[in-house]
Amino acid sequence: MLKRPLGIYVHIPFCVEKCGYCDFLSAPAGADEQSRYVRALLKEIRSYEPVGDQFAVDTVFFGGGTPSIISPTLIGKIVDRLHDVFAFDDEVEATIECNPGTLDEKKLKSYAKLGFNRLSLGLQSANDRELRTLGRIHDYAAFEESYRLARKCGFANVNVDLMSGIPGQTMDSWRQTLETVVALQPAHISAYSLIIEEDTPFYYRYTTEAGKKLLPTEAEDRAMYRYTNDYLSDMGYRRYEFSNHARRGKESRHNIKYWTMQEYVGFGLGAASYLGGKRFSNPRDMEEYIEHAPNAYAGFRMQPVRLIKRSMEEFMFLGLRMTDGILKEDFAELFGVRFDTVYGKVVDRFVQTGHLEADEDRVRLTDKGIDVSNRILAEFLL
Repeated sequence: MLKRPLGIYVHIPFCVEKCGYCDFLSAPAGADEQSRYVRALLKEIRSYEPVGDQFAVDTVFFGGGTPSIISPTLIGKIVDRLHDVFAFDDEVEATIECNPGTLDEKKLKSYAKLGFNRLSLGLQSANDRELRTLGRIHDYAAFEESYRLARKCGFANVNVDLMSGIPGQTMDSWRQTLETVVALQPAHISAYSLIIEEDTPFYYRYTTEAGKKLLPTEAEDRAMYRYTNDYLSDMGYRRYEFSNHARRGKESRHNIKYWTMQEYVGFGLGAASYLGGKRFSNPRDMEEYIEHAPNAYAGFRMQPVRLIKRSMEEFMFLGLRMTDGILKEDFAELFGVRFDTVYGKVVDRFVQTGHLEADEDRVRLTDKGIDVSNRILAEFLL
């Protein structure tokens, strides 16, 4: 039987300290709570045993939170359970997110032994003042130590997360961060603009009139974004998604699954899945999740298949985040209808305004379109 490719996401919802801007599903926790959570996670993975042999896992991503905060022994138990339930592709891309201040050589060697071949390191800024503003637990020196240790332990495929739009940040300090990180020659750089999320400390601090004055202006933020693209391109990094830049062949295969509507299963608190035309998210409350975990696959089976119109919209919203855009042939194969029949008029309109580029095979946003992407993407609602 031909096995379907599958991505797996594992959520580790623990961190040393919650950053002021973070609205992710994460919080500090002790060893006992971490172990209890992993026991539930193992049960959730086991619940997919009835369908595990239908898939060949080709990407794995441990995210959080901070996965590197828990012991390598617990990480190993999760990896072993995944291999018990699912078949794995020989060329699997296996990523684990790590934060400086939570890594040591023993952990890194354990990750390599467990089959991880890609690290994602959360730096955010090379400026220590900006790191303190964000509430990060590390300074730049700690990051560089973790990065060099990772390379020493054999990790050649390393992503570095960066953030622009930080309170008090200037174009000069952002330029210095980019130059400092590029000098280390990571394989991949994710450069996101800070979003002030509701009900975070940053929301209450920086949505006041006084607080707003501490943030870069919208024009400054856009200038940082454009400079990022130009500079990283000059340094040999191809922007393949709005905020992601990679050396040739080092694009995140796992994240590309999200943007191209390939199948993946998310394990853990609040984790999302897209499988067999169904979207499903786990409970976000810890006690509810632990109760739900042993029968997670049974709960997934009860979910309805997505409406075709909703899936078409998602195909456009996600696919147009990729700088290569979407293939009309993929749309026709997924939905059984020609792309131009559904979206031809709206594409023609935005091609004329310079927001889209289109040919017989592909549709993509231009740089002008990316600048107002939310407005453009809204026009693809059916």
